[in-house]
Amino acid sequence: MAIHSDSSAQLVRTSCILLLTVALMPSPGDCSSKFLSDKGGSVNEKAFRDEIMNAMGSILGCGGEADQGQIAAIKAVVMPMWRTIPKTQDRVDRRSLRYLVHRYFMQTSSLMVRGFEPTRPTNESHWGAADILSQMVPAYVEAVFESQHNTQNGFTLQDVIDMILTLDQLIFDAEGTLLENVYSNQRKPKTRSLSHQGLTQILEEYIVRWMVDAEPQDIAMLLGNRTLAAEILPHYNELLKFGEGRIKAFEFTRQQQTPKGRARDAWTMRYSLDDAHQIVGGITRSFQSYWQSECDSMKASLIDMDKYGTGRVPLAKFYNTAINTDWRFGESESYLRELGALDESSAWMGPQVIIPNYLQATSNCIVSTAHYLVCCVAECETLLGEIESAIKAPTALPSTILDIVRNMTSQTTLDQDEPPHLDSSMIAQLDKVAKNHGGMVPLHGRLFAQWLHYVFPHECPFPHKNGAVSATTPSEYGDQYIASKDDMKKHASNATAFDIAVTKEELQWMSQWSSDEELMVDYQSELSGSWLLRILFVLGSLLLAGGGVYAGVLGAGKKGTSPTQNSLHSHWV
Repeated sequence: MAIHSDSSAQLVRTSCILLLTVALMPSPGDCSSKFLSDKGGSVNEKAFRDEIMNAMGSILGCGGEADQGQIAAIKAVVMPMWRTIPKTQDRVDRRSLRYLVHRYFMQTSSLMVRGFEPTRPTNESHWGAADILSQMVPAYVEAVFESQHNTQNGFTLQDVIDMILTLDQLIFDAEGTLLENVYSNQRKPKTRSLSHQGLTQILEEYIVRWMVDAEPQDIAMLLGNRTLAAEILPHYNELLKFGEGRIKAFEFTRQQQTPKGRARDAWTMRYSLDDAHQIVGGITRSFQSYWQSECDSMKASLIDMDKYGTGRVPLAKFYNTAINTDWRFGESESYLRELGALDESSAWMGPQVIIPNYLQATSNCIVSTAHYLVCCVAECETLLGEIESAIKAPTALPSTILDIVRNMTSQTTLDQDEPPHLDSSMIAQLDKVAKNHGGMVPLHGRLFAQWLHYVFPHECPFPHKNGAVSATTPSEYGDQYIASKDDMKKHASNATAFDIAVTKEELQWMSQWSSDEELMVDYQSELSGSWLLRILFVLGSLLLAGGGVYAGVLGAGKKGTSPTQNSLHSHWV
């Protein structure tokens, strides 16, 4: 009996791993033997595999033992998106699964989970550590691709929730590994509870190691020199206060609900390793909201440089600000291009930094780990979510979308809301998108995302074609990620050339618009069904019209047509 139970548990864990592997594998068109065999990446493959197994093992049935409150919270976030994803028998394809998981983590904690990024590196040798997931079970990779679960049945809403729970557990376990390393470095026994001062020492080192991607000797130098740490880490002292705040938040919760057998620790303010793990987990999930003020400050500076309201800043002004005012805007031209933050479509304006693409770029993700990055808030998620909640379907008529968007605003700065940019040209562009898809606009396609970018140019990023840009971090890109002083000065010398009185239209501000569509999820059944219905209605209308003529010839038909027939004909034809 015990053997049977163990086998069942192993089967569950294997199924979960296969689910995670399928989600992280590239699309069939991108698959290559190099990808399947490449052992690149800085993370030890066996250790990474063990982490996945532990994450699966701690969530029996991929979420069966998870807290019901947590499951309900995940479902509340996912459900508005789920309603607008095309489904076959209430299941979605693998692309949709990845898309939903990515958006969940970005919405809830601004975590860009590695392997689920919407962009992929253009260089095959650049696959990151997370892609080792696809090598954990190499013998099953191709079999999984052809499996009935993937190609025929697809993934349910529960699969999406299970995937999120699994990744959440993996992130939590990774935090525990780093935390235990800090304990060992400070020679603190993991079995002994800590005083408030001891925990503060742990958190200080943990935050440095968590935030700084550096060699061990450099980390040791930072930990031994607070002045140097304050120079390297922006707002270092405030970061320590943030850690102290997380301790107080944990303490407040523990006082309200003291775990069984932990009353003494709560009374004497002692902290176990598990307590410390809960606190650092809270740091990961709340850090973005703490750091958002930095993102808001960057956005305000960029908008101040955007004199024409195009969502773009001439590279000359960008570098001029970096030289004279704000040290943050120093990425090299080649790195900005790699990130998809550079618009080079205007011969007159020259290279321009796309504000939302820059803010969302990995160069501005303040934390970068083997599993995830903590980035600026994806403001377009809120706007798209508002549209999804109103439409509750994968596609919509242009008129329906316009009615919703006209009543929306975007928060350009902390003190100013901006109405959508909806002129006649933008309305015409949305109609063109619909015409490409039988009169309906897919909410999860590149053309609609592109339209949203021009309607909300400071919040919604310009969507590049798949594979054209990457989510490469500065350390992955190398020393050339920062612009040289000579390059910045060369560009900055033309900064004043763009201070002229012209309108956006005169600037041809939509020169980057591309008519190339790419659907982010599988719309095949949805759009083919839309065309089929349209054809059936047209044929039906023609038959009705033909029947009327025939009846008129015979003298047996009645004059006029029913209101129902008229409305159907006018709506679909």
